[in-house]
Amino acid sequence: MPFAIWCTTCPKPTIIGQGVRFNAEKKKVGNYHSTPIFSFRMKHTACGGWIEIRTDPQNTAYVVIEGAKKRDTGEDKIREGDMAIMSAEEREKLQGDAFAVLEGRVEEKKQVFSDRTRIEELYEGKERDWDDPYAASRKLRKAFRVDRKVREKDEERTEQLKDRMSFGGELLPESDEDRRRAGFVDFGVGDGELDVFKAKSKPLFASAGQKRRESFQLEVANNTRAVLDPFLNTERTSTPVPVIKRKKIAALVDYDSDT
Repeated sequence: MPFAIWCTTCPKPTIIGQGVRFNAEKKKVGNYHSTPIFSFRMKHTACGGWIEIRTDPQNTAYVVIEGAKKRDTGEDKIREGDMAIMSAEEREKLQGDAFAVLEGRVEEKKQVFSDRTRIEELYEGKERDWDDPYAASRKLRKAFRVDRKVREKDEERTEQLKDRMSFGGELLPESDEDRRRAGFVDFGVGDGELDVFKAKSKPLFASAGQKRRESFQLEVANNTRAVLDPFLNTERTSTPVPVIKRKKIAALVDYDSDT
């Protein structure tokens, strides 16, 4: 396919991209002077419709004849600064139309004036910025050296971070969004060495028996405190309370005696 086209046979709009290959039927359908005009007829397998494209030697292009239409990408439109290439028929028609010639001259004058203004602006900017070539070059070299030192420091810091984290990928430079998101992180306050010691001494995977034992101890402690003091908030209890056993004191006085 020489260009992208829209299939008009498909029930839904379907685009066929440029470069898609088809088994086409090629045949000669005419001539433009001594150049033959060829027709390529192919079948779209998605819908079963037939598409026909012919060569256009006059405009050195391809033309969709049947079953599709060319996708409009805006490339055929004349943009600002482009020059339109007219055919021999258009030139003859333009020469015979005095008003068209006058309009063309007016548009050309406007284009020339706009181009001249832009060229003058470029010259003025060049003379202003490069009035002293040595000073301008020195300024550029100085800025480049400063930027190069900053880049070297950033690369060295990045390599150290990658070595410390054993990271083999590419780290992007820090941005304002990264700083803003990092400011949302709130780290806990405490004794760092003590927390590290507790984390290291604590087993990584607690056994089921240990969990049941801790749960049983907590339940006994809560029940004991609830019996001793029913107004105590049992939800704040976390450590078992030792039970105090009272000893029986033997009687030293015989009530049958006179003393």
